[in-house]
Amino acid sequence: MRVFSLALAFSGLAAAATAPVDVTFTKDVLPVLQKNCQNCHRPGEAAPMSFLDFQHARPWAKAIRAAVLSKQMPPWFADSHFGKFSNERKLTQQEIDTLVAWSDSGAKEGRLSDAPSTLAFTEGWQIGKPDYIIEMPQEFAVPASGTIDYQYIVIPTGLKEDKFIQMAEARPGNKEVVHHMIAFMREPGNPWMKDAIPGVPFVPKKGSGGGGIGESIGGYAPGMVPQVLQPGQAKLLKAGSDIVLQMHYTSTGKAATDRSHIGLIFAKEPPKERVLSLAAMTMNFAIPAGDPDYRVESKIKLQHDAKLISLLPHMHFRGKSFEYRAIYPTGEKEVLLSVPKYDFNWQLTYYLDQQKVLPAGTVIECTAHYDNSANNKFNPDPSKEVRFGEQTWEEMMFGFFDVAVPMDVTLMDLVRPKDPNSKALRASAESK
Repeated sequence: MRVFSLALAFSGLAAAATAPVDVTFTKDVLPVLQKNCQNCHRPGEAAPMSFLDFQHARPWAKAIRAAVLSKQMPPWFADSHFGKFSNERKLTQQEIDTLVAWSDSGAKEGRLSDAPSTLAFTEGWQIGKPDYIIEMPQEFAVPASGTIDYQYIVIPTGLKEDKFIQMAEARPGNKEVVHHMIAFMREPGNPWMKDAIPGVPFVPKKGSGGGGIGESIGGYAPGMVPQVLQPGQAKLLKAGSDIVLQMHYTSTGKAATDRSHIGLIFAKEPPKERVLSLAAMTMNFAIPAGDPDYRVESKIKLQHDAKLISLLPHMHFRGKSFEYRAIYPTGEKEVLLSVPKYDFNWQLTYYLDQQKVLPAGTVIECTAHYDNSANNKFNPDPSKEVRFGEQTWEEMMFGFFDVAVPMDVTLMDLVRPKDPNSKALRASAESK
């Protein structure tokens, strides 16, 4: 028993030794906040409080302590056993110990001379000053109550030449009522949303796809980060294209307005690879009432070689866990991402640390689990069967992912099976 007690004592001393002895905000805590927190915890960004300076951070000392000890902050849900990600949001043990020690020792300020230089942020943007901003032409009036259908707003770009998008950041005008927004490109000649008047919010008739949908260039949802692509890779925005904003609004009990926008930064050099957004998804499910662990699967087969860039699982309030797997043409399987505790309040994109080559014939397979029981505190109504739908009390199953392909490869080339007779037919036509 004495040996066990001594072991506990030494382990406690070792843990305490990882934090500075005399912890102050300016010398020890501020560098941790700058590195990990201030991108969101500053005025105008997603977090409700600012951590830019001592005066604003000091009242939250105990809350910071609790959040880092429970690993609620920074938000990160990937199982570390599968995959490595460049945007991993995890504090080191030393950083956690520093924040805890600061709170426990009275949350002292310290000397101003010890503080690092203030970080420079571009007001209103995380990506820096955009080259091009697309804004809703007019405010949208959000009613105080009721269900609001998805609103689609077509905005002509007027671009006279092709552009290549390196970065994209969608910013809601009113975070209180914007559940999410997605910006799509509609290339010239695409009949999608053909009945919409430019600049006027439009609700399409159900089932009126009208030629499909456009390529996504970015979006906003709680917890999402701006899209930042590596040099040499970009999304193609063709000359004469329109931007279509998909706006999902939710009522809050009082009338409000919103005027959202999206900023783009263009590549400075012509890219070598084109980035495309895909999804392994399904609408074919019915989650039984009260089921605590309902399983739904989806998959998509790639018809062309591609490099996997990022993964973004999406479900609603009943979402419980999500897993991506690659099934290679050899039959080998690999878990790409496992999210054992999905949180609808944080729509995270996971960027691979090293982009992974997916040979033609690779299948991306996803498995989602849902908790439709009363034990799920976020469940809108455990007594109801739940099917696919746009509203948050319904459910979705999307395994979004981005890939890079050669510039001449289109989305249809990537997902549509090749016609074995196409070459023969073309050769026959040319011979005539």
